[in-house]
Amino acid sequence: MAAEQIAASMERVASVLRRKPGAGLSEDSPATARWDGGLRVVTRSALGTEVVTDMPVELGGGHSAPSAGWLLRAAVASCAVTRIAMAAAAEGIELRTLEARATSHSDARGVLGVADPAGGAVPAGPLDMALHVRIGAPGVSADRLRALVVATRSTSPVTCAVEQPLPIALHIDVDGDA
Repeated sequence: MAAEQIAASMERVASVLRRKPGAGLSEDSPATARWDGGLRVVTRSALGTEVVTDMPVELGGGHSAPSAGWLLRAAVASCAVTRIAMAAAAEGIELRTLEARATSHSDARGVLGVADPAGGAVPAGPLDMALHVRIGAPGVSADRLRALVVATRSTSPVTCAVEQPLPIALHIDVDGDA
């Protein structure tokens, strides 16, 4: 879709949301994950899209697919690129180059429940995360492009989900003879 079409679509939706803010609230489509043996998991969307994950061999997996942690980094990078492209379209900027690489550092002790030497818990998730963005647009200054990228950080849903505390309600149904 061309930048003009993206900008027009965004403006139509924004116009409705300014008049009817409640129209922006919706339940997101669920992701349903099902164990597929070993440490392999198949996650399916309501539309039938499937994503397979597996853990590295060192942690007992078969390394037949990316890990869920990699998918988190992929989601951060993908969402950032999407949001930057949306902002560029809204500003009439024709991008030539846009890519993002999400990196992080983790400590395997966390996922295995191994305490640190002092007996404290080690976080199971990433210890840090960085987003490296490469962007280019003919005739647009580097300062304007940097400002565009910075401005989208607070409007990128996945980045916001990772950066802000998000309580996850846990509901458990036990099958069979428990």
